Amino acid sequence: MEQLLGILAKVVFFAFIVGMFTLVIWVFVRSNKEDKRIRRDWAELPRVAGARGWTYEQRARGQATEYCGVGPMPGSGSNLSAWHYITGEFRGRSFKCFEHRYNNPMSGNAGERKRPTIEAIFVVQAPGHGQPVEILRPSKTDALLDRRQRMRLGMTEFDDTFRVVTQDEDFARSILSDSVASFLVTDPRGRQSPLQLRDDELFTWYTGTLSPQDLEEKLNYLCDVLDQIPAQAWTAA
Repeated sequence: MEQLLGILAKVVFFAFIVGMFTLVIWVFVRSNKEDKRIRRDWAELPRVAGARGWTYEQRARGQATEYCGVGPMPGSGSNLSAWHYITGEFRGRSFKCFEHRYNNPMSGNAGERKRPTIEAIFVVQAPGHGQPVEILRPSKTDALLDRRQRMRLGMTEFDDTFRVVTQDEDFARSILSDSVASFLVTDPRGRQSPLQLRDDELFTWYTGTLSPQDLEEKLNYLCDVLDQIPAQAWTAA
């Protein structure tokens, strides 16, 4: 019996070693494929920008600084680089998009070379100025870290889905008309993409690298949102 248990223990240990070895290989292969995809996307961005008459800079030093306080950007900073910085016109509106990169001390294991965290930021010019409004998805992290008071619109499905933060509720209600609120609730992109209006610019963002596909999708989304906002909302701001 003891001999049989010893054999079983060796089999289990061997299977564990094989499984771990297989997992390491799988992670390595997957990571390698992802790195190749990201590099392909980065290499494609200048071509796409050139074909559309947009400008492209691989690294625009200082260009990200003015967006401190927006979305995942730091509250303050100086000479912040905008990576893969693209500017131009899309659907008749001026836009900018770029990657913001920073080192997160909580990521990675000790002794490993830490990769920077990358946030992709998209900015489209609005037809007028307005007070800052953020339309975010509620999360446990927000409840713990963000103590700002949320505004309730009075539409149950919208209020259950989004968290609105603003110091000017009248303006926020004017831009979040019935058509805008319904659009954000029913369009799948609304549940995936946070929004922030500041001055005369509308922003969205995600954690990850820029790609031609995401560039087109996010710019279309921002323009679709602006198309839904009543013109009188801007004149009343």
